[in-house]
Amino acid sequence: MAQRGFSMWISDKWMDYELIDCSDGQKLERWGDRMLVRPDPQAIWITTKTNAGWNRPSAKYSRSPSGGGHWEKSDVPESWKIRYGELTFNVKPMNFKHTGIFPEQATNWDFAMQTIRGAGRAISVLNLFAYTGAATLACAQAGASVCHVDAAKGMVSWAKENAAASGLDAAPIRWIVDDCVKFVEREIRRGKRYDAIIMDPPSYGRGPGGETWKLEENLWDFVCLCAGVLSDDPAFVIINSYTTGLSPSVLTYISESVFTKKFGGVSESRELGLPVTESGLVLPCGASCRWLSR
Repeated sequence: MAQRGFSMWISDKWMDYELIDCSDGQKLERWGDRMLVRPDPQAIWITTKTNAGWNRPSAKYSRSPSGGGHWEKSDVPESWKIRYGELTFNVKPMNFKHTGIFPEQATNWDFAMQTIRGAGRAISVLNLFAYTGAATLACAQAGASVCHVDAAKGMVSWAKENAAASGLDAAPIRWIVDDCVKFVEREIRRGKRYDAIIMDPPSYGRGPGGETWKLEENLWDFVCLCAGVLSDDPAFVIINSYTTGLSPSVLTYISESVFTKKFGGVSESRELGLPVTESGLVLPCGASCRWLSR
């Protein structure tokens, strides 16, 4: 698909997911055989919304003027399964419009799997802020051992469900419920090292002890900390950001200043995008940086 003069990594290999249309702050998506309408702040342009799915979605998430929002469901179970290649995920409409899967991350899953399979050696991966485990499962499917860390017990349980659905329940995955900063600090003290790191930190959050996390204020220190848990011969690092004010170039500068300076290699950052079927546009969905050792 043409990228219209800008550089993006586009997740365009989905069969069970489709971004059908987006307009006026909303997007119409197909998740398996169900249509969902969800808000999206990036889709500020307006189209004619000719697709019938806009008027008869399986579920629609509507924001409340006082904050938050709710799902209006007509034809969705509590969960259903979709596939991406050899991986299977449980979709669950949940609070704050989420479904448990960020489909734009598929291009990063492909990158991680290709890098692991091409390494010619065993690769250990540390997946931080690992959510429901899509990247964890992609790495495990490619043959890596994975340490999956998230502070939310429910998300780790959901990730285990996805592992079972993907036939990876016996894969070498450590499931850890913990604050990511504190976990990395302990791993460094224990002398534990990993060949790759994937991190998907939130824009804002609170730790289990009430600690405040703001990406713009904490990302640099966290990336510097994570460099201390990499092995002497690391393979790759992926840093994701959904913070609007943090450009891809900032991620590159951080990665080059930390990983390239210490290990060599090369850093590259781009926006992530999803192709829009009706318009041929590509919806921007955050940014990502990939550091590759060679």
